[in-house]
Amino acid sequence: MTDTCNFSKFLKDINMKSTYPEKAAEFSHRSSILLLSFLFSLSVIAQPSGGPYGPVRQTWQLPKTEGKIYYVAPDGKKEATGETLSSPTTIEEAIERVNTGDVIIMRGGTYRTGNLLLNQGITIQPYLDEQPVLKGTYIASEWRDLGNGLWTTKWDHLFPSKPAEWWQRDRNGKQTPVHRFNDDMVFIDGKFLQSAAYEGEVDENSFYIDYESGLVYIGTDPANRLVEITAFNIGLHRVTGESHGKVTDRKGPVIRGITFTQYAYRAIEVDGKEPEGISPESEHGKDVTGTTLEHCTISFCSRVAAYLRGDKLTLRNCKVSDTSTEGIYIIGSSDVLLEKNIFMRNNIEQISGYYPAAVKIFNQCYRVTCRDNLVTDLPFSNGIWYDVGNVDGVFLNNRVEGVGNISRGISYLQTWPSESGFFFEISKGAICAGNVFVNCELGIHILNSCDVKMYQNTLVNSTACISRSERSAVGDRFGWHPATGPDVDKRDGHIFVNNLMTGDAGFNRPLLFVWQRSILCEKLIRPQFKQMDYNVYVQSTGKKTLPMILWSPAMNDTCIIGLESPAALNKLHPEFSVHSMLYRDYSVFKSPALGNYQLIPVFPGARAASVLPAEISLLLNRPKKDIPYIGAYPLVQ
Repeated sequence: MTDTCNFSKFLKDINMKSTYPEKAAEFSHRSSILLLSFLFSLSVIAQPSGGPYGPVRQTWQLPKTEGKIYYVAPDGKKEATGETLSSPTTIEEAIERVNTGDVIIMRGGTYRTGNLLLNQGITIQPYLDEQPVLKGTYIASEWRDLGNGLWTTKWDHLFPSKPAEWWQRDRNGKQTPVHRFNDDMVFIDGKFLQSAAYEGEVDENSFYIDYESGLVYIGTDPANRLVEITAFNIGLHRVTGESHGKVTDRKGPVIRGITFTQYAYRAIEVDGKEPEGISPESEHGKDVTGTTLEHCTISFCSRVAAYLRGDKLTLRNCKVSDTSTEGIYIIGSSDVLLEKNIFMRNNIEQISGYYPAAVKIFNQCYRVTCRDNLVTDLPFSNGIWYDVGNVDGVFLNNRVEGVGNISRGISYLQTWPSESGFFFEISKGAICAGNVFVNCELGIHILNSCDVKMYQNTLVNSTACISRSERSAVGDRFGWHPATGPDVDKRDGHIFVNNLMTGDAGFNRPLLFVWQRSILCEKLIRPQFKQMDYNVYVQSTGKKTLPMILWSPAMNDTCIIGLESPAALNKLHPEFSVHSMLYRDYSVFKSPALGNYQLIPVFPGARAASVLPAEISLLLNRPKKDIPYIGAYPLVQ
């Protein structure tokens, strides 16, 4: 973990970097009476706020700048100056001209463009409340009817591709045909089509490309329809080298209110150093800093919506959906904030063996905060995955719903295959607090990590899983990756307090799954937890074939034991679950049918909680004289 004093300062900083900047100003100017009012107003966001999540249409005022302002339009003229509203230039020309501090104002409409190279810190935003859309497709209008239910066109902008070298075809090829790794996409009246292996598989929902002849086949009559085919494999590329005769200013762009859609591969990429081994924080994330995306929509990218590198990245009120391997991919970056975004429908091609995630935070990132986001509708993907070498992550007040398949069976041998809402792997130190997980295969999944503090989470039909294996950098398929996290014998120190875990009558999975590989049982005989108490378990009567708790290590042949109550866990480990409670067939929430997971005050377990440590209370914006509560939502009388 990082220095305690530095991390405490970080907690205060991210609270002030909230969506209430005007209240932060009041903090230093108002009287003590207003200060109390301010603290009370903050207390209501000590759980998922309910929104607004994602982009909010608004009127954008011209930002103050010492640089130039360029106006662009879909029908702008390349030769126009772009310096007045009446004489807009093209987006391509403006991108070539801008210098650090300049602003591009986009008129509404569709811009079919891509491969826009940028190395200056500029602002891009709409004109007033207009809605500019950058599309990576061209319209396909010349079709030949083959007379057999197929139509074909010649296409010159194709993006054939192959799976990564580490993809295991012998394991995943049956579920994922290799043609799914090509980057081309076809849309009919905005509807995404899946790829097919040959002409005979094509129907109204699919397309086929013969890459040798350059022919695209569809199974829908294109007459009087809008057929779009990808023509660009990137929208905007923030490079670190020279571009348009200018050297980089090392500042990331600020992009607000723009839609990017239908790009082969990715819509946005911000370049920067990507560590290829153990890398100190000071040696990566510095090439481009301060990139900001606000109120943007990114959708239908054949691989990733955005690759983002660089410290002080902010992603706020964006919607990222309908992507393939990842939605947002953050690499080697520190002091990052993601808040009030919508992340949904990743892995729409159902590629197996590629470790998909709506958000992947990868490769030695420090202090990445995911706060008050909506993560939903991800049956074939993980939610937010801190993967490899992360330090001091914060996962706070998020609503995570519909991740993975809760009908899939649990294996006693390992925790995968599975999809997880919050996944923290091969990393050191995190706080996971105030989140709501609903119908997630694994709501919380901690794997081969240390020092994760889990407080005040509500898990509804969502297993909490804490696990460790023998995986190390010796002989690993991904080489040095495991070396960025704790050693095998240091994967412990977790805290699990004040959490509410519920399962309805049809939920046939453990509420808590604590696992380690059986070959570790003789070596690692102590549990992974530093503290585990004041948790409430609620189960409804139903046909159950799995115990409520699966626990490891256990001194038996399989290294795992089933337990039916926190009392049984306390009997096994007297230091744990002294105050934890189990309730069966109780009504707990105000209205699950309406998605309201606030506690009913008369539920007897509502106050079976402990006082929070100061750092958690600060993050959750709780008043000093707080009444302890279970789960994500403070009690409301």
